[in-house]
Amino acid sequence: MASLEIENISNAVENDKKRKIDEVEKVKKKKKNKHLDLEIVRNKNDTKNSIGKVKKQKKYVEINTAKEDISEGENTKNIKITENSEVSKKVATKKAKELPTVTIAVPGSILDNTQSPEFRTYLAGQIARAACIYKIDEIVVFDDVGEQTNVMVANKNTEGGSKTCKQLAVILQYLECPQYLRRILFPIHNFLKYTGVLNPLDAPHHFRQEDNVPFREGVVSTLPPKKGKGSNVDVGLRKHVHVEKCLQPYVRVTVKLIPNSSDSKRQNGIVVAPSTPKIEAGIYWGYTVRNAKSINEVFTNCPYSGGYDLKIGTSDKGRSVDEVNSDELSKFKHALICFGGVHGLESALEADPNIGEENPSSLFNIYLNTCPNQGSRTIRTEEAILITLAELRSKMKLK
Repeated sequence: MASLEIENISNAVENDKKRKIDEVEKVKKKKKNKHLDLEIVRNKNDTKNSIGKVKKQKKYVEINTAKEDISEGENTKNIKITENSEVSKKVATKKAKELPTVTIAVPGSILDNTQSPEFRTYLAGQIARAACIYKIDEIVVFDDVGEQTNVMVANKNTEGGSKTCKQLAVILQYLECPQYLRRILFPIHNFLKYTGVLNPLDAPHHFRQEDNVPFREGVVSTLPPKKGKGSNVDVGLRKHVHVEKCLQPYVRVTVKLIPNSSDSKRQNGIVVAPSTPKIEAGIYWGYTVRNAKSINEVFTNCPYSGGYDLKIGTSDKGRSVDEVNSDELSKFKHALICFGGVHGLESALEADPNIGEENPSSLFNIYLNTCPNQGSRTIRTEEAILITLAELRSKMKLK
């Protein structure tokens, strides 16, 4: 009798277990069906909104070193939107007031004077560090050996390109870009193979995730916002920032973060001009990079309205910097400091048939020797940049 009761109890337990398992399976099935229904509805809505089937977008864009001009941002999206670009006119709500800017122009041929790819990369890193330390706004990489100009004349087109100019421009852009955006914006490329050994710029706009700051650099995400309006921007935080402007994916933008209310679930922001952090908060916001096919294009393709109003050339044949006072250098809107390569600026003029000048000093307002009575026969360009910026900092009243 006792054994029969035990058997009945065990059967009841087994039946109860089966019933619970069946209930769990039914719940899972319902959830799965509900998920599929949601996917179908989502796909229908996507079709109605002309989004269509979402295809996996190519994360990286290859850098064509033979044809494309890296500075124009046509083949890559790793160029900051500047106040003078067409994109920024659509993005920025209002134009910021103009601040004094300082541009340095360096020849790409300086990379040819190195012994290995590692040293090429390190040399580019030295230039980037110097530009960041002295708060340079723009770096122009120009061809001073006539390679791009010869290609342009022979093929009757405006595309051409020195490999060293491209490499220097790409490394400078890579180092200026905040670390959390580099994997999105830069493809794997031989130009960047040894950048891991370079000292970081540690620029003011290279923020960490935990930094509480009003401005951040970001990249427009491919993920559409939930309500279908505006864009999501990756600014290095745990969640994307929502902006009202509809922007093309993979474009780099500057975002001003809007303080959230306590009940807000998402971070909102406004896309602003890159100069806004400097104007409103006094924060140096990095430099832009421009590629010039000749020394003539350094001047003719100036992005600022009115061009450079203070043009400084550097040479051991120039006037001693000790003879120049601050009154000659401190009043400017957009200053340009031009450096020569191994053979100086004189060689750059000879290689450019579009310049009608033989004497380089006639191209500049001031032609300076920033290291008079030098001990070495030659001063390398990367050394000349540091020496010149250190000498001119107080005379130009750079802030």
